[in-house]
Amino acid sequence: MSASETHAPALAVRDLEIVYRVRGRDRAVVRGISLTVDRASSYGLVGESGCGKSTAALAVVRYLPRNGRVTAGSVHVAGRDVLGLRGEALRGYHRDVVAMVYQNPGSALNPTLRIGRQVTEVFRLRGAKGAEARERALAALREVHIADPESVLRRYPHQLSGGMQQRVVIAMALATDPALLILDEPTTGLDATVEAEVLDLINELQARHHTAVLFISHNLGVIRKMCSKVGVLYAGELVEEGPTEQLLRDPRHPYTVGLLRCIPRGGLRKDRGKLDTIPGFLPAIGADLPGCVFVARCALREEICHTDKPADHPVGADHHSRCHFHERAQELPRDTDPGPATGSGVDREATPLLQIDDLTKTFVQDGREIKALAGVSAMLWEGETLGLVGESGSGKTTFARTLLGIVEPTSGTVQVDGREMPPKLPQRSASDVAALQIVFQNPDSALNRRHSVRRMLKRTLGKLANVSGGAAERRADELMGQVRLPERVLSARPTALSGGQKQRVAIARAFAGEPRLVVCDEPTSALDVSVQAAILNLLVDLQGTKRTSYVFISHDLGVVRYLSDRIAVLYLGRLMELGTAETVFGGPHHPYTEALLSAVPTIDGEQRPRIDLEGEIPSAADPPTGCVFHTRCPRFLGDVCVETEPPLVEAEPGHFLRCHIPIEELRRLQEEPPDRARAPAATA
Repeated sequence: MSASETHAPALAVRDLEIVYRVRGRDRAVVRGISLTVDRASSYGLVGESGCGKSTAALAVVRYLPRNGRVTAGSVHVAGRDVLGLRGEALRGYHRDVVAMVYQNPGSALNPTLRIGRQVTEVFRLRGAKGAEARERALAALREVHIADPESVLRRYPHQLSGGMQQRVVIAMALATDPALLILDEPTTGLDATVEAEVLDLINELQARHHTAVLFISHNLGVIRKMCSKVGVLYAGELVEEGPTEQLLRDPRHPYTVGLLRCIPRGGLRKDRGKLDTIPGFLPAIGADLPGCVFVARCALREEICHTDKPADHPVGADHHSRCHFHERAQELPRDTDPGPATGSGVDREATPLLQIDDLTKTFVQDGREIKALAGVSAMLWEGETLGLVGESGSGKTTFARTLLGIVEPTSGTVQVDGREMPPKLPQRSASDVAALQIVFQNPDSALNRRHSVRRMLKRTLGKLANVSGGAAERRADELMGQVRLPERVLSARPTALSGGQKQRVAIARAFAGEPRLVVCDEPTSALDVSVQAAILNLLVDLQGTKRTSYVFISHDLGVVRYLSDRIAVLYLGRLMELGTAETVFGGPHHPYTEALLSAVPTIDGEQRPRIDLEGEIPSAADPPTGCVFHTRCPRFLGDVCVETEPPLVEAEPGHFLRCHIPIEELRRLQEEPPDRARAPAATA
């Protein structure tokens, strides 16, 4: 390596322009961005889907799709001209210099090959053979804190949890000591505790290997924790760039201001104010944008914004903004009314809308019993939201599917308005099915891509509401208005819609039969913060006007706190804590809830001391004796936790806990972090 390469930045992008060839025309996707990532540092790239973040990253690793090409600019990684590499030089670049970790580790691993073959291949490509490649693969897995690497090497990807899959992918990416590691939404689908472990692991490995990181994410809390510098991308243009703390504290572009206002911050809840949103949509790729790229959605725009591209104005130390009116950016008017949600509140003196008594579900797999739910009881009133949180494997989705009759419970009952529901979905009447609906996490798998939105809505209206003909057309139009979609969307198929639009269609379909209760299973986890805010506001508005109740499942605890009236915490199919949102988040908490809350990164910097949970959630086929949480509990007492399962008791009015430690003792203990707690990782 030459001296110039040794002292060059890890990544230097200059005036990069990228187009996609679509229907015979070159359409601009990235419009002249420039950025630098210094060696051993972390740079965050944020912006809505379609802004060009992943396209820019794919250009850096030379993996652009066949219809994409770089038309101008340069990319240098560790001093090498990446765009000029060909043949063996390009293969060497991929092998030794750059690595990329994608959002979904399941799709990055070959499902037909064992983990051992995939990890050892990385070292075989660098010349290691046989036993040496295997030993280096084992060492790589140990480095990412996989306790039993021999066992993992023998497994297929589907036999690993999402967090374990991501660790394997990170081990493969860092195995060659790359100069640059690109992380494209690496924690989006992970639980809060697993996300925290993966982020800490990345920080640790980065410090050990002195690797530079380009971190792409829509989670600004994660960016704040991980990155020393951040760039905000919009319509392929870098509209603001600066030190992370400074940019988040003092944003100087209207788009950045809008993104930050979309996030539920500082304990904001629906009864205290709505989230702000960014009006309109991203311009289409290839759109002619002679002035400011954000002009169509900016409430500060003036005539100059339509005609003149703004300069890159310095607004602080190493802080730049592409806005003609950067000094007024924080005066951006709100797009939504800041007032609290409408509605008459929750009347808990009335008969509960939903009552669940001792709900249990035991699956049998390979002759072994797996107790996914173990005697869960809860109530939900009209117009109320019950938030459901817990790690993957805690029983959240089984609870939802059992509630809806998709899965038949082993024992226990579900009552709606005091009437017991048949346990199986086919046994339920059309009115029963209409009363309980669900919005899934992934609208792509829930919507038939071959049918128009109109056909899907009319079919649902016919089955659930017995509405057809002109009445169905009018009701479909009304549903489009309720979810704030233009009438023209009725003629479109899901493939022509954005992620946010598809999720709104899924919500419209769920509300077609005037449901009493809607289960929302991670409905916003894959959405940008701007779309997420619009969806949350929509759910709040519909609840206020229709008095609909929600069971809201999410691993984003900030979103759960914003939308929920009460929160239930599940672990291995048991209800560990239940109370109002203020009580559960304010504490004292169950030790498991305490660990979940400590794992959440925030953009305000007010993070609790981190509490590590040792190991993964145990198997429901062989749960621990006594308190099922005792094997990971930071407040472990000893024999009583191992031998006796604590009952769920009302520790204070409306606050239920399943713990041997009295609530007053928990309150005293949680004033100081336990032995397994530590301060959050420092910003890179």
